[in-house]
Amino acid sequence: MRAKQIMTQDVATIRGSATVAEAVRLLRLKGLRALIVEPRHSADAYGIVTVADIAGKVVAYGKDPEKIHVYEIMSKPCIVVDPDLDVEYVARLFSTTNIWCAPVIQGELMGVISVTDIVSKDDFMAKPKLVFLRKELHKAVSDARAISANYGSDSKRAIEAWDFVDEIEAEARYYGLPKSEKSTREIFAEKPQLVSI
Repeated sequence: MRAKQIMTQDVATIRGSATVAEAVRLLRLKGLRALIVEPRHSADAYGIVTVADIAGKVVAYGKDPEKIHVYEIMSKPCIVVDPDLDVEYVARLFSTTNIWCAPVIQGELMGVISVTDIVSKDDFMAKPKLVFLRKELHKAVSDARAISANYGSDSKRAIEAWDFVDEIEAEARYYGLPKSEKSTREIFAEKPQLVSI
């Protein structure tokens, strides 16, 4: 699945010049944990202000939320997610950057994706990545064998088909497919009838 398929499209935005008190009222009204801070002009970046920012930078120091502005506590520029990014890469991005939500932007603000979206809307439970990749690898090998038989093992189409097998196999190995001494392509080159996944 991709970010655009599980993101929340109803996005609440706020100006950087708004007070933290206004941000808190909007968060409570919408039942959210973060607001996207609007850019001031076309060349400006998006920002984000979260409940953690408010708790850690305002409440923890006893500051008056009516006198502190969003721009003083927000993160800007914030990490943004491309709508076509696979959900697994979004999860990895969140893990390595220690964030839990980000705006989804492609030219304009399209939505927000959070760890809650990933866990509650993604199909990772029903379709673990390695199971999916094994099926894709099996299909790619079948296709490559058929193309090799029809057009010859040295044909451009066969080489491209086996390149695709190599790519899927490498990704599957990353996700835990046991490593063998030889690649599927090498086994096929030696003994075409023995290739099986």
